[in-house]
Amino acid sequence: MSSEIYQAKCEDLDHIEYKKAWDYQIKLFNSLLDAKEKGEHAENRLLLCEHNHVFTLGKNGERKNLLISDTVLKEKGIAFFQIDRGGDITYHGPGQLTVYPIFDLQSIHVSPKELVFGIESAIIRTIRHYGLSGSRIENAAGVWLDAQNPAKARKIAAVGLKIHRRVSMHGLALNINTDLDYFQMIIPCGISNKGVTSIQKELGHNVDPQEVKQLLIKEFETIFNIKFVENHVI
Repeated sequence: MSSEIYQAKCEDLDHIEYKKAWDYQIKLFNSLLDAKEKGEHAENRLLLCEHNHVFTLGKNGERKNLLISDTVLKEKGIAFFQIDRGGDITYHGPGQLTVYPIFDLQSIHVSPKELVFGIESAIIRTIRHYGLSGSRIENAAGVWLDAQNPAKARKIAAVGLKIHRRVSMHGLALNINTDLDYFQMIIPCGISNKGVTSIQKELGHNVDPQEVKQLLIKEFETIFNIKFVENHVI
């Protein structure tokens, strides 16, 4: 990665319906692609938000990993979308921090592989502030606790991206005070033999989500040499 400092915008969408946030991502994503095509400058942006209960299935995911019927989805008020990111099925909902980096990777001099590694590193460094030791599992994107112990390994954050012409969208979901019961309705990321956890579950008490946001933003700045301007985090 380059040592140059880059600028980008950071925007907190607060609590927002998944489809509305997805549409906004697409708008920003297409603006970046259009600017690249024309050789013009376009702003990279980091979006932070929280969604209502929703399951999303990646483009290569398997519908069988959703363990409840459409009728039960409707009864429980859970939305479902098949989307264009990598990865399989995951859950978003209250108490979870969802972050979407809409980045032109060429403008910040990172490869797709470096972007994923950097996102995972930002999460690992963020949860370290709470005394949690996160790490990676080969061929299983995201951040895990006790990753080297198959009997105890549990995922605390998921990572799933779409990258086209080196422009990214979608991103990460970090479980802070998340109701983990919703993960019982799916096979998270298509991995049936590992658990899911949250910062709250690990610590035994709720954590301030605004504090987690600010920590994660700072780690993004450090890892990607970015200075976020017009930071709208509330």
